[in-house]
Amino acid sequence: MKIPLLQIKNVHVSVEENEILKGVSLEVFPGEIHAIMGPNGSGKSTLTYTLMGHPRYTLTAGEMLFDGTSITDLTVDARARMGIFLAFQYPYEVEGVPLKDFLRQAYNTWYAGTEKQIGLKAFKKLLEEKMSLLGVSSEFVERPVNVGCSGGEKKRIEMLQMAILQPRLVILDEIDSGLDIDALRVVCDALKVILKQNSETAVVLITHYKRILEHVTPDYVHIMQQGKIVRSGDKSLVDEIESKGYGL
Repeated sequence: MKIPLLQIKNVHVSVEENEILKGVSLEVFPGEIHAIMGPNGSGKSTLTYTLMGHPRYTLTAGEMLFDGTSITDLTVDARARMGIFLAFQYPYEVEGVPLKDFLRQAYNTWYAGTEKQIGLKAFKKLLEEKMSLLGVSSEFVERPVNVGCSGGEKKRIEMLQMAILQPRLVILDEIDSGLDIDALRVVCDALKVILKQNSETAVVLITHYKRILEHVTPDYVHIMQQGKIVRSGDKSLVDEIESKGYGL
């Protein structure tokens, strides 16, 4: 029997004693794309940060499993090394650290203790391959991480990070936020290239809007309200939300 890559079992989460998630359950299998939609304050971003182990979010009940192993008590870096990747709504800028150096350090940290660790020459070749694959200009990798970049450029850089690290689970926290139509298309095209290269990679995509789901087709759509998943369905559920709102 196939084991879910991600299992969220009746998870309750509080921030400063204020309960945000009130019993969330979800299963994600390899290769699946799950879209989670809902109004502001419904708990979508809280779920993403809880999955990554942000210390501000306290899991008070329930359990999270990744490939059958509990990650409930693991640190952020331990979860990352298992293959969980979070793309931020607002990517951070890192002054003084060129992107190429950041990516090399991230790669060798991600694959620490495995045969996938590589030297400078081999990493340069890998980076050039992924830049060519995604159409990323060499000027970006010479800059400090995300410094001087537009919103769309920052999201493309996150796609490059994803292509380099090849995670097993990708969590996209409103990556469409602040992007115009052209920038969104470019970012989604890059995402589709990455997923085509890694067909077993699963995606949990957090969004408010239908437009990103016109570029990236979800297998399942879930609606979150007041800290719970209140309804799940296929892509047709997106059209219902568009026409009727989250009250349905």
